[in-house]
Amino acid sequence: MRKKERARLVQEVLEQTFPNPSIPLQHNSSFTLLIAVLLSAQCTDARVNTITPLLFERASTPEAMAALPVETIESIIRPCGLAPTKARAIQALSQILVEMYNGEVPSSLESLETLPGVGHKTASVVMVQAFKEPAFPVDTHIHRCAKRWGLSKGKNVVETEKDLKKVFDQTLWGKVHLQIIYFARKYCPARGHQVDACPICSKLSPNL
Repeated sequence: MRKKERARLVQEVLEQTFPNPSIPLQHNSSFTLLIAVLLSAQCTDARVNTITPLLFERASTPEAMAALPVETIESIIRPCGLAPTKARAIQALSQILVEMYNGEVPSSLESLETLPGVGHKTASVVMVQAFKEPAFPVDTHIHRCAKRWGLSKGKNVVETEKDLKKVFDQTLWGKVHLQIIYFARKYCPARGHQVDACPICSKLSPNL
């Protein structure tokens, strides 16, 4: 089975199982989304969603966040892990947004990637979810499933992203990104995965 055929089958199942996926991180602006995605690195979305209301109650704009002491930010976000590094990045990027972007989150991938603590995946999430620009963020869930489903042989998320962009229509990148994450968590986990119980792997297994 060719990759395009596999991708069509995958897309059909994703539409059946998660037809209307919403971004799992709570936010109400491009800035709060950016901070939430940054905090989600090596942390579950569920935990991030318990921390961000506390943080955003203190500061929900770049101006307010830049004014908070790093120690205050760190104490609030400590349950998310890597708190010292994330706190410094959050305050620094907030200061940059105030000084260079008039307090607005830039709407270009290149500009986002220059911000402290913001890597390619984080920038891609903000581009597709906040600005509705074509992007296909790839996390460990998507990287794992793409390999299992024969959609990519990428050795890293960068290579996997390139492969997935070739087999899915550009207009669907943002939606498929979320669908695969939800699907992976429920049906196609890293551990304890059962091929016969997975709605996608069970269909592809003869061809895997």
